[in-house]
Amino acid sequence: ISIIILSSIVSSCCRCTEPVPVLTVSPSWLSPGASITLSCDVIHPSAGWKFYWYKEFRTSSDNYFNTVNILPMSINGTATATITINEPSHTTGYICEAGRGDPIIYTHRSKTKFVWSADNHHSVSLKVSPGRTQHFVSDSVLLTCEGNATNSRVMFYTDYGSLYHCSTWGEENGPVCKVTDQQPVKAVFWCESELGFSNAVNITRQSKFIDGIILVSPVHPVTEGELVTIGCQMRTGHALSTVSFYKDDKLVQSDGGAEMTISTVSKSDEGFYKCQSSGKESPQSWISIKSGSTPEGSSPHILLFVGLVFGLLLIILLLVLLFCYKKSKGETFELVIIS
Repeated sequence: ISIIILSSIVSSCCRCTEPVPVLTVSPSWLSPGASITLSCDVIHPSAGWKFYWYKEFRTSSDNYFNTVNILPMSINGTATATITINEPSHTTGYICEAGRGDPIIYTHRSKTKFVWSADNHHSVSLKVSPGRTQHFVSDSVLLTCEGNATNSRVMFYTDYGSLYHCSTWGEENGPVCKVTDQQPVKAVFWCESELGFSNAVNITRQSKFIDGIILVSPVHPVTEGELVTIGCQMRTGHALSTVSFYKDDKLVQSDGGAEMTISTVSKSDEGFYKCQSSGKESPQSWISIKSGSTPEGSSPHILLFVGLVFGLLLIILLLVLLFCYKKSKGETFELVIIS
């Protein structure tokens, strides 16, 4: 028994002295059909490490405890510190750890790193009101989890790496979160339920003492071909006379209007936007553009084939109706094919 206790103590101490891995993900926002790369870096690396990869999910709908699920490719550990995940479809939190020796001594698990998806692929979606990405701290922002899942809850992850639920910064009433805290924050918000993560949205809440203007831009992805209007708003509500708009820090409009309209958006319009007026500058926000050419899972060839078949069936139906009509009138019906 003494040997077992001593072995346990030594194992625990060894774990405490092991380095803590640092997980990085790239990219952090998903694009349709894209892959992501996970890299697990160990401080003071040495030979013999194996790497273990986890996805985060929730096991308690009441308390939302964090837990993890081993990714299939790493049950026995991977020899390399980098793996690629092909075409992930929704927001997910990832974790890694390293281990070495026989028996294996594991490091502590890394902090969770999230990969965000702006498109909703679950039965729960996050609605933001007012429907824009930037707000003043004096604004009342309402976030609502809509859909069929039960026990949905609003969560958010700040740009300085902390995870919170709504009640930390506002008033929580089931799937509805009213953000009331007067502290400025830049964070990603989403809904969690027993079905997983909803779409995620970037929200910036700006201090009333800084600059005093915000960019008014869509909070959700915009479909190609749609009309989009971007605005610039002052905290006091006063009209802005001279406004300049920037995309990726490059000037795109400076004609003095308080709004900029893109009549038909395309993928090339995707990027970081901000506005300036009277020496004041808004934070920048990402405007995401999604494809609107074909339904998800379809291809142009399939759609063309379906259209041709439908057209042929329609022609046959019309000919049958015409034949029946002629026959009822006692007239003959001739079909002439010209080659």
